[in-house]
Amino acid sequence: MKSKHIILYALGLSLAIGGTSCEDYLDINPISDETIDNAYVTGSQLEAALTGVYESFQSSDYYVWDNVLFQDVMADNYYAGGDNPEIFAIDAVEVTPTNSRVFGAWSSIYNAISKANLVLERVPLLQDPTLSEERRAQMLGEAAFLRAYHYYNLVKMWGGVPLVLETVKSADPAAVRLPRATAEAVYTQIIADLEFALDNRLPDTYGSDASVNKARATKGAANALLAHVYAQKPNPDYNKVLQYANAVINSPAGYSLLQDYRHLFDGAHFNNDESIMEVQFLGANEGNWAPQMHLPPSISGDTWRKFVVPSHDLVNAFDSEGDEIRKDASILFESAPWVDEFWGNATNSEIPFAYKWKNAMGWASTDRQYIFRLGDIILLKAEALNELNRPTEAAAEVNTIRARVDLPAVSDATAASQEAMREVILKERRLELAQEAQRWDDLRRYGVAIEVMNSLNEIDLRNGQRVNYNVTQSDLLLPIPQQEINRNPNLEQNPL
Repeated sequence: MKSKHIILYALGLSLAIGGTSCEDYLDINPISDETIDNAYVTGSQLEAALTGVYESFQSSDYYVWDNVLFQDVMADNYYAGGDNPEIFAIDAVEVTPTNSRVFGAWSSIYNAISKANLVLERVPLLQDPTLSEERRAQMLGEAAFLRAYHYYNLVKMWGGVPLVLETVKSADPAAVRLPRATAEAVYTQIIADLEFALDNRLPDTYGSDASVNKARATKGAANALLAHVYAQKPNPDYNKVLQYANAVINSPAGYSLLQDYRHLFDGAHFNNDESIMEVQFLGANEGNWAPQMHLPPSISGDTWRKFVVPSHDLVNAFDSEGDEIRKDASILFESAPWVDEFWGNATNSEIPFAYKWKNAMGWASTDRQYIFRLGDIILLKAEALNELNRPTEAAAEVNTIRARVDLPAVSDATAASQEAMREVILKERRLELAQEAQRWDDLRRYGVAIEVMNSLNEIDLRNGQRVNYNVTQSDLLLPIPQQEINRNPNLEQNPL
């Protein structure tokens, strides 16, 4: 298999504040020339630091690809594919503390948090008169949003984690070997950061340029994250989910569903009206290497075995609903010059490929990942309405999503039942958001992850045996990386 050979450092946000380019913000002295006293004392230096926080979406394996592994592959949507034993373990829900992808996700997310902490600390200390109070407040709001988003990814995967809310200033073990905070405390901090960001700091838009508005934290993005947070936290508050989902739907930013679902993923409609926030891959050294890992030989131009293979169960879910539009936008069938143990077990068998990213472009694709989009938020609103025992209203929201892909409305009998609507919403989210790193969260939030995984009827064609996932309660959270346990004796491991 061709190895990943691109390391992404530049953000490519086109941060057009006052007509100044992203490159201007990055025009600072080499880090070797900076000291603690002269670094981050000008507006341009801190703009560069803020750009570095956003850059984590491009440079971190977690946000480029591993989020799909820990959401769609760990759940029932995709098989591992490829040839990596650690990804096979994720597929089998047998993740150990020594799995390097667990450590990679943990460390890269904390690295992003440390970048956000620096901005939050340094902006209030700035004496630069060229930085307006409005821009200073926006920078704080952006950094607070980004810290909240990264902590959200930590807490939903690991539960309680250490809360690091300032830059490291000492090597004293008491300062760096923090114990785990409770999950509730982490969620409280996330909410506090987002409320801070919304409090007259984040704008609805930064102007008329969609490539800026969809790249950066806005009120729409903060409200979208709050809707997710209040749904996913251990004690969900669906009144809050409804409040923040409605704030997105009714935003002055004017988000609206694209009429054609396929346009979301065709590579020709970036920063569209449905997008709330997306990673700004631009190609070349700011490209997305993940599509090359997924796409078939006819597109990728190579013949090694690809990763993230759609499961029979996912394909059956599309077929049972007659959902041809979203299936065709998400999955491409093609014969493969390798053996796949779930699809044919012989060379040149026709197998499905993950297809929401459609352009490999030699490891430097411009294909985007959505951080938030409106279709997801509408379905979260439907979930909130249903959990508030308003299933008929929930059905109306679901029907909006189904109508776009030419599916019939939910029946009146189903719309009258809260329990029936739970099943409808969960399936609708699966079909709408496959390969968008949502499925494992959804299964756990609905309390059905163990049941769904253990009832799967996936056959390994090498031996004709049904795969036994044997998922238990201890599998619902990732283990703390062993490297962190070794480094920090104050960390307590999750049940294994």
